[in-house]
Amino acid sequence: MGWIGGLSSLEVAVASAGVFLGAVVQGSIGFGLSLVAVPVLILVEPRLVPGPILCVAIVLTLLLSHRERDSIDFFGVGWALAGRLPGTAVGAVALLVMPRDRLSLLFGILVLLAVLMSSFRLRLQPTAWSLSAAGLLSGFMGTTAAIGGPPIALLLQRLPGDRLRGTLSGFFLVGASVSLLALTVIGRFGGEELRLAVLLLPGILLGFWVSAHTARFLDRGYTRAAVLAAATAAGLIAVLKHVW
Repeated sequence: MGWIGGLSSLEVAVASAGVFLGAVVQGSIGFGLSLVAVPVLILVEPRLVPGPILCVAIVLTLLLSHRERDSIDFFGVGWALAGRLPGTAVGAVALLVMPRDRLSLLFGILVLLAVLMSSFRLRLQPTAWSLSAAGLLSGFMGTTAAIGGPPIALLLQRLPGDRLRGTLSGFFLVGASVSLLALTVIGRFGGEELRLAVLLLPGILLGFWVSAHTARFLDRGYTRAAVLAAATAAGLIAVLKHVW
């Protein structure tokens, strides 16, 4: 069996399937690429996380931002980014000094609590302060675990599907770029990670194309349920990873 970039053909195929499914989810509800793909990529080759997956996430969010460009809430993106930047810096430091499994457990618990509050009809309004706070947590989680979507998505879950996808994509486009820069500064992203990212790109592009069709289906009234389901899965994955 052939080897590509240090990976066998089978490993490349499995990794590509993971990012394809993740791209379909993110293209449909605005987040979820890392949620779906990261567990698969870690099993295939741990070097694919977080640098290579963040790299192709930038490509996906660029495509989504263009597709949903007329629906982006720039107020929401701006205030969320105000929190994302310091959250990214703190996350980069945490990667150097704290065990990642403990961070994942904490994130999982926080996300599950947020989903629980949503089920009790507790409505948090997307104000400047709440958007900044969600952005801070998203930056921290995105840099340390490559899963930064749930905090922002849960806050914006009641937006129409196109506006949710557009706003999240604008936020993630800048946020993921900053996180990738932080990884580069601390020596966690370089030429090897870039070559691995190229292997994931075909799955990203195919998933983006498919998501144009699945997004239209979810926009019929199923977007919020899909957001809550994806956020719940993210929390459970983080907790179970620590338990196992």
